Amino acid sequence: MNLLRAAASVSAMTLASRVTGFIRDTLIAIFFGAGFVTDAFTVAFRIPNLLRRLFAEGAFSQAFVPILGEYKAKHGDEKTRELAGKVLGVLAVALFVATLAGILAAPLIVYATASGFTQDADKFALTVTMLRICFPYILFISLVSFCAGLLNTYGSFKAPAFTPVLLNLSFIGFIVLAAPRLAQPGLALAFAVFVGGALQLAFQIPFLKRIGMFPRPRWDPKDEGVLRILKLMAPAALGVSVAQISLVINTNIASFLGTGAVSWLYFADRLMEFPSALLGVALGTVLLPSLVRHHASDDTAGYSRLLDWGLRLSLVLALPAALGLALLALPLISTLFWHGEFTRADVFQTRSALVAYAVGLGGLITIKILAPGFYARQNIRTPVKVAIATLVVTQLLNLVFISMLDGRMKHAGLALSISLAAWFNAGWLWWLMVRSGHYTPQPGWAAFLLKIGVALYLMGGAVWYAMGSENSWFEIPAALRAGKLALVIALGALTYFAALRLMGVRLRDFTRH
Repeated sequence: MNLLRAAASVSAMTLASRVTGFIRDTLIAIFFGAGFVTDAFTVAFRIPNLLRRLFAEGAFSQAFVPILGEYKAKHGDEKTRELAGKVLGVLAVALFVATLAGILAAPLIVYATASGFTQDADKFALTVTMLRICFPYILFISLVSFCAGLLNTYGSFKAPAFTPVLLNLSFIGFIVLAAPRLAQPGLALAFAVFVGGALQLAFQIPFLKRIGMFPRPRWDPKDEGVLRILKLMAPAALGVSVAQISLVINTNIASFLGTGAVSWLYFADRLMEFPSALLGVALGTVLLPSLVRHHASDDTAGYSRLLDWGLRLSLVLALPAALGLALLALPLISTLFWHGEFTRADVFQTRSALVAYAVGLGGLITIKILAPGFYARQNIRTPVKVAIATLVVTQLLNLVFISMLDGRMKHAGLALSISLAAWFNAGWLWWLMVRSGHYTPQPGWAAFLLKIGVALYLMGGAVWYAMGSENSWFEIPAALRAGKLALVIALGALTYFAALRLMGVRLRDFTRH
């Protein structure tokens, strides 16, 4: 399998998701701005999103995919489908219980995760109502992730990568068609989450049937394969929980920083997630099944080369994306969100958060390459230990930045804490992987990084010159802003890749895997 081509196909689907996601966020900015309703929805949606990462993208997938890949390699399709049915039965029951508990405990959850909202009874009540509507999303999206694990194991990457588009289309439809007709327009956002989750699950089912892996759910929690997955999930759940606890703490702190702080971080995070998903998630998705195969066949050299390939490709793409986000933060935010209820002051506050997030983009994407290296070897404890240490580092940095930064800049300190801690996490994972002997860096890393540095310097100069003054972005119509932004991005990308090409680094060199 050509992994670069597979990653490119996942990135293409992810691009469609992110483009529709930007349309969604632009509509949220136009209809609701960075105020009361958006703050409430951000908290309400974040909670099932955190559980989604725990059940779906986190602990479950980290334990499920390696065992599933092992069964496929050693026992064949029939045993693999049988295991999938047993896992589905246990997962569905656990998710139903978690969803019901979340709906009943919604006021307590909001109080625990956004204590600052208790100062405004209306905001607190709206957040609770939104959370109750959103909570079944965890059931839908976790089953979507179960389907995606099966499809990815069998080399089908496009359908799982496309499903987030359906959530965004649900948002767009509900904001445009339902919000103006509701007594509380903000509830349209919560209903969009519920319907979008159901659509994503329904979309996956035909693809499972096509590959002959549509499982029949069975309740057998004592099955050997199920028990192995549950055993792996325990430390994985702890590790993912630690990462999500950090986000919850940051959201809670932001809820005390005044109206808008939660929303500024949300919009900045959405922009930062664009390259993170386009690069990190795509590469991590295609790497994990391949790393599992190398590990299952005891091909240590191939395993090491594959990790090296992933790290080089991630850095050659992530670092210019990070620089671009930092330099073009204001043009991006003014072009995408400066409409309707989203004010000029909101643009500057969101810009501060985005620049802080951009600092850690390379680290976040590197983690998405290194962590699957541990998961493929069914070693989940090591990333968990690193995650716990990262949580401590993040919160210590929060204390420093909250005390140092002035008033309306404190939210940017929360973003910067996450960024610096991401590099701490990535660096420690890299060191542990090298020390274990499972990864040996290939020759030429120093020259490779030097070439990237030179290309980044030239790209930064070109973008800075072409961007012009910040005020000029507020003085031209929206269509011209979008056109100018596209040209500046194109100039930056052309400068960067041309410089790399002149120094002998070509993207086609990464097609060897």
